[in-house]
Order: sequence, then C-alpha cells, then structure tokens
Amino acid sequence: MTTTRTVPARRRRPLTRALAALPLLLAAVTAATPAVAASPPATAAAVPVTPVLTPPMGWNSWNKFGCNINEALIRETADALVANGLDRAGYQYVNLDDCWLATTRDTNGDLQGDPVRFPSGIKALADYVHAKGLKIGIYESAGTATCMGAYPGSLDHEAADARQFAGWGIDLLKYDNCNSGNRPYLDRFKAMGDALKATGRPIVYMLCSWGKDAPWSTYGPASGGTSWRTTEDIGNFWSNGSQSTPMGVVDILDAQAGLEPYSGPNAWNDMDMLEVGNGGLTDTESRAHFSLWSLLNSPLVLGNDLRTLDPATKAILTNPEVLAVDQDWGGSQGRRIRDLGGGLQVWAKPMSDGSVTAVLFNRSAATATITTSAAELGLGGSDTYTLRDLWAGTDSTSTGAVSASVPSHGVVMYRIHRAGTTAAARPAGTYQVSDLTWLASGNGWGPVERDRSNGEQAAGDGRTLKIGSTTYAKGLGTHADSAVHLWLGGTCSQFSADVGIDSEVHANHGSVRFAVYGDGRLLGYSALKTYGPATRLTVATGGALTLELRVTDDRDGNAYDHADWANAQLTC
Repeated sequence: MTTTRTVPARRRRPLTRALAALPLLLAAVTAATPAVAASPPATAAAVPVTPVLTPPMGWNSWNKFGCNINEALIRETADALVANGLDRAGYQYVNLDDCWLATTRDTNGDLQGDPVRFPSGIKALADYVHAKGLKIGIYESAGTATCMGAYPGSLDHEAADARQFAGWGIDLLKYDNCNSGNRPYLDRFKAMGDALKATGRPIVYMLCSWGKDAPWSTYGPASGGTSWRTTEDIGNFWSNGSQSTPMGVVDILDAQAGLEPYSGPNAWNDMDMLEVGNGGLTDTESRAHFSLWSLLNSPLVLGNDLRTLDPATKAILTNPEVLAVDQDWGGSQGRRIRDLGGGLQVWAKPMSDGSVTAVLFNRSAATATITTSAAELGLGGSDTYTLRDLWAGTDSTSTGAVSASVPSHGVVMYRIHRAGTTAAARPAGTYQVSDLTWLASGNGWGPVERDRSNGEQAAGDGRTLKIGSTTYAKGLGTHADSAVHLWLGGTCSQFSADVGIDSEVHANHGSVRFAVYGDGRLLGYSALKTYGPATRLTVATGGALTLELRVTDDRDGNAYDHADWANAQLTC
C-alpha cells in the first residue's frame, strides 16, 4: 500500500535576499459534496492590473550584477539587447532589481533613485529605454524596506509609490516580500495592485512572494497580479536537492508538478529568472533549463550580461521554435507526464494548433534512452505522426513511438503532430470507462485496475471499489501519479465519475487531485481530495478527440495515494 517513489515535501524560508487567474478554459464542474466541489477559488474573478496574454520576456539585473548596478549598465544593456536582436526574439523589458533606490525618501516622502548610481534620474533612464523600442521595469518590496535592508520599501506608501512609478513611465513592477512585519500577504500585495490600477498606466505586476501561502490559488489573482513566483530564489547551478534559497534548476522544476491548473493568460506561474549564460550551467544544462521554463509557460527573464553575449548562449536564448512554445497558450501549461525513475522524465504541453510539445528530460549522470508514445502525450488515435526536433532542427515520422537518446542533464524537445488517418469516432451511447479499450495508461504503483481498487503492485490484486462508505461495481482504481488516455473522436459530450481516496487505505492517508484533459487542454479538476466521501466530477468534453484522466499527488509525496474514478462514464 506504499509506493516506490515519492516527491519530497517543499520547504521554504525567506533569507536576507529573496527575489520573487486560474485556467480560463475550465469546463463546468459539479459536485455531490459542495464543501469539496471542483471549482476555481473565488479569487480567480479578480482582474489583473495589466492583462498579459503571453508570459513576459525581458532582462533583470539581479542574477549577474546584484547591487552593482548603475545608469550606464542599464543603458548599455538596453543597447545590447537591441544590438543582439533579442528584442526581435520577443524580449522587451529591461528591469532594475534591488539597490536602485536612494537610502531615504525625499522631503516630500517620495522614492528617489540613488543620486550617484542614477544621476540623470529614473525618468530619464525610462525615456532612454523607451527610445530603444523597449519597456522598463522596476523593483520594490511589500515591506518597510527592500530585501537588501538599506532601502525604503513600499508598505503603507503604495498609492504614492505607484503614482511615482507611473509618472516615471515604468512598465513593470517586480514586488518582493521582505521586511513585511508578518502582515497578511493579501493585504500587502492587493494594496499595491489596487494602487497600480488606480494610476491608469498599464504596469505589469509580478508578485515575488517566493511561493508562500500558495499565491497561485489565493492572493495572486486577488491582488491583481499577472504572475507570481512559485518558489524561493534560483541559484546559478543544476541542483542541490534543496527547497530553500538558493534552489537549483532541477529543484525549482520539482516544485512545479501539480501547479498546472493555476496558469494561463493573465495568470502565469513564475519559475524565477534564467541563469543561462552565467557560467554555472553547461550548454547542455542551459538548453534543458530554457526548454523546461518555456514548456511550463514561465516568464522568460534573462539574468546574464548581454554586453558579452557569446554565440552559444545567444543561440539558446533566441531559438524561435522553443520561444514559440513558451508564448503559445494551448489550454494548459506544460506538466510532468511520467517519471520513469532513475532520473528520466517526460514533460509535455498542448499547443494551440492541436500539436503537442514534449520534453524528454534526463536528470541522470549518463546518457539514456527515454521513450514515450503519442498516446501517452495526449495525441493518440492516428496511424502516423511527424516529430520536429526543436533543438536539432530536424524532422522525422513515427507510428506512435517517441524516443531519443538524451545526454546527461539534457533534453530532447519534440513538437509532434498527427499526420495520418485517425481512428473512427466513438458511436453514440453511454460507456463505462472500465469497459473500454484505452490508448495508454500509467500508474504510480502497479497497473491501473478495472473495477477494482489499486491494491498492491500485481494486476488484479485490488478490492471492491469503495470511497467513504459507498461501494461501486464499476470504475478505475489508481495510484498517484496516474493517467488513463481514451479515444473519443469528437463525438462524446460528457464525462462523469465519483472521485476520492479508496477506503482500502487508512483514515488520514492519501491526498490527491483529479483532473480531466481533452486534447491536452485542462477541462476540469477536483479540489484536493483526502480520505472521506466521494465528490461527483462532471466535465463537458464536446469536440475532444482524446481524453486523459489524471490523478496527481498534493505535492507532498504520493504514499498511500490510492485514488478511484468510481462509476466513470462517458456520454457520446
């Protein structure tokens, strides 16, 4: 009843220096037990300060320069961004991080730039950046001081500071989380969001609260944020296995699994700034870093010295086919499809044209072959597929297998299209999913069981399905992380199931979420389910060619996550 793999629980704590709308395509979801109904939090209705339909792209001073910034550096960076064609690739923001401020406000109580570092003033600097066809961003903290401690924060000065930013011509605010006096996140971040909105100037609002108290589902949308950091700060290295500042590239990636429902236009999960070009990663690791940030629709904020940009780094940062993945919204951000063990993983993202982008990711110390299938990626039902290798720039065809030799700490990134004859549509009728032939399935502990609970690792060793006190004759017994892929052919209108933790585990064990995807797009999902009564999950599926039933753990490890799709039915 346990599992061979678990995801480490996340631990976060603020240190002296820290950087920091739910999906728009959810179908209607109903529940038999409203207390745990599958629905977005009410905060999702908040309007962002400035609509941001694609993840922001730009540059930030902190990763490379820390506090060693001045007017000349920012001007030279804007020049280099344009000279290197990064603006044409989509990078448009030049962002000042901490230490741009004077140590005191002026006699009117207003913020002022450091007179030595920025002698011409912030307004003149903004005018220079704008004249290059770019936009300018600035940094502040939702506390009495910024994270470096010596500079005034914006807490209780939100309205005046927002007017100051607007008057200077600022286009983006990165709002940090230091020296808060333990005042509530929502109060502090919403005050600035409201103040920015009141200025009337479009200012992108990027919350940098280090993933504290789940900003993606709580105060992030309610504050008017257009993105929110999901973790502590990134470090210039591959991994140290820590969930505290600083975190390596792989450590940050591990913390993203399960956040895919909380991303979309005007509401981006921010995985922190890029370390590509700063010397701590190899070119292979840098391509992996850039690929996965792009696949997960993270803002792409460069953190290197653009004045000395080398050809290899430039090639990574300007790959148009990879950038297109980050900037495309296909109904769900990228997500982990399967952990194969031994450091081998498959991540994938639906694209708006019906294709799927897949990242085969090798975290291990040796080259390895990673294999998945078009069906497992949510693209089954065709007899032929085309595969575009986005880094090699080559094309190939397949009858369904997706496989590659992947270097240590590297990726192979494919964009995959159906290219052949598709299967016949499912005839009209009502079907039990457990009676159907599946395109593919995967499970965290043994196989997915038909009309039985998950049980142990052997096939058929489960028990009668039971959620709470209710038993079921039909359904699926799974163990997080799990997925079942079905071919619909566009003729099915609805999926429904009673979902919950199977009673074969003990009370106080198990915590999962159920999600339904159509053609890779998130259609509906449940609230967190723990041991207890079932919730009825009903999702409209009209027009979808494929359906994926996925169970993920609550980002707390997947031991005892025995999850049932009971009485799982399709109406076609």
